[in-house]
Parts: sequence; structure tokens; C-alpha cells
Amino acid sequence: MKTKLKPFLNLFLFAFLCTSTSTLISAQDTNKYDPEANLKALGITIPEASNPVANYVNAVRVGNLVFLAGKGPKKADGAYITGKLGADLTVEQGYEAARVAGINQLAVLKAELGNLNKVKRLVKVLGMVNATQDFTNQPEVINGYSDLMVEVFGERGKHARAAVGMGSLPRGIAVEVEMIVEVFEE
Repeated sequence: MKTKLKPFLNLFLFAFLCTSTSTLISAQDTNKYDPEANLKALGITIPEASNPVANYVNAVRVGNLVFLAGKGPKKADGAYITGKLGADLTVEQGYEAARVAGINQLAVLKAELGNLNKVKRLVKVLGMVNATQDFTNQPEVINGYSDLMVEVFGERGKHARAAVGMGSLPRGIAVEVEMIVEVFEE
């Protein structure tokens, strides 16, 4: 009878150790995860979240998902980065505009959650680029946003994404980006 139970005990012990190791790894990953500290290390100061410019709200939370309205590249001085990619702005300038839009999204997210460490992972990003008809480097422009999110959130900042060109954007802004974020259960 002892020989018949031994394979089951070994299997049980193996499953227990795998589960414990997985839990330990997850706990260690959580201990290293600190978007707020990453922002400080990057020298990024999150501004006050700007108010919506029309009849909408900045964020809507449904369960453990937060849907963020589109934000543009509003600089610290209150001016927007405007212009069309492919005519007025270079890819590098568009990249910077997308990064500024990302900082503005982080301001909204922090205002909604109180602390960016509550973000479990970024889910989806829609990046819109104000571009000429023949401009085709939308992904390189929106990388300014995506790269920032990975710098702040690490692997959890990697997201599904669309980067598309638009004939125009509100007030002539260079980019507008919206995002869906998963947060930890409270």
C-alpha cells in the first residue's frame, strides 16, 4: 500500500512546491513594483490633472478597469504641442508630444486612484496622430507614450496598442492618446 501512495504523494509535493514557488515569485515581483519611485528616478513631476474641455469625464472605473479619456500634449506652461506630423513636426517632435500626453494621462490616473502603485497593468492604448495623408510613422510617434509607460510600470506597462493617423485633432494638437488600465482589487 505504501508503494501505491508514494507516486501520489510525490505528485502532491511537486504541485505544492510549484504553487508555493509561483506565489513567492509573484510576491517578490510585487515588492519590486513601484511606479511612484520610478517616476522620481526619472525626474518626472506629475502635474495636476487637467479638467475635461467638453461634456465628458477624465476617467470611468468599471470593476477593476479604468477607462481614460483622450489626453493631448499639454505642456507645464499650459500650451499644447500643435501641428501636423509630416508637415510641421518631425517624428522626434511627435515622439516628445506623445510622451507629454503620457505624463498628462498619468496625472489623470493618479487623481483617479490616489497612487500609481494601484495599477496592476496597462491593457490597451489608442494613439491618434495629427498627420498628413502621406505620413506613415504613427507607431514611432506613439512610442513616446508607450516607452514612458514601460519606464514607469516596467513589464506591466507593456500594452496592446493602435497608432493611427488622423486628418485633424482638437485644437490642432499633435497627438491624443486614450488608455484602459487594470487596477488591483480593493
